[in-house]
Amino acid sequence: MGATLRRAAFAGSWYPRTAGAIAAEVDGYLEAAGPVAVAGRLVGLVSPHAGLYYSGPVAAYGYSLLREREPMSVLLVGPAHRAAFEGVALHARGAWETPLGCAPIDEELADALLAADPAVKDDPGPHRDEHSLEMQLPFLQRVMAGLRIVPLLMGTQARDEVDALALALAKVAAERNVLLVASSDLSHYQPAPVASRLDAEVIGDVRRLDADALMQRLETRDNVACGGGPVVAVMKAARALGADYASVLRYADSGDVGGDKAQVVGYLSAALSASA
Repeated sequence: MGATLRRAAFAGSWYPRTAGAIAAEVDGYLEAAGPVAVAGRLVGLVSPHAGLYYSGPVAAYGYSLLREREPMSVLLVGPAHRAAFEGVALHARGAWETPLGCAPIDEELADALLAADPAVKDDPGPHRDEHSLEMQLPFLQRVMAGLRIVPLLMGTQARDEVDALALALAKVAAERNVLLVASSDLSHYQPAPVASRLDAEVIGDVRRLDADALMQRLETRDNVACGGGPVVAVMKAARALGADYASVLRYADSGDVGGDKAQVVGYLSAALSASA
């Protein structure tokens, strides 16, 4: 497929319409998060993807780790909320636009992913109206100079799809200066005490880097995490790339911002790192 420019679909609704307003909001969340550090080599992040007003205060903890880092490519893995398909849809050419400018796609890295496994397909269509990856861009564009991205959406999030993507990610990321980002919110529309209990189980899996436990949880329970497949795939790939511990940087729910604790959505920011 030829080069394509993906226009911002959620500027003016899920996050501000103008560059100045985006910068002010994102920078405010980063300042509130304060200095964040993890030991070792950062391999991946788990980051939420709700409207910036709700999930931005949590996402800021992970993205604070990227300030003043050298340029790198970011492999963004998220769930498809609005399109039904099998396999992994990769937007392999062109750039993604927001009011902050254009984030070019790392086409060499995209080509390597396409060659790594047939489950990964060059298919920009599902990305057009999907928010899970677009919501990462306001932070990435503010904290990273020389940003290049590789956007990937998972269709079914079935075990074979997750495993195929994990292997492909690990293969192409080896010996490259890249970062893996899994985009996921946690439980949806539960009373806050119930959400806290359910989300704590997922957070425990992430903290232990126990991708198998999380995959089993996704297969046997409902309403675990809308991007659970991306989280498992990134955790497995991060393990293969040397990650041996995870840092839970922040957990909160939508009621912490909106005030309604009767039905909340859970948000997690976590870092996956290698000690050596």
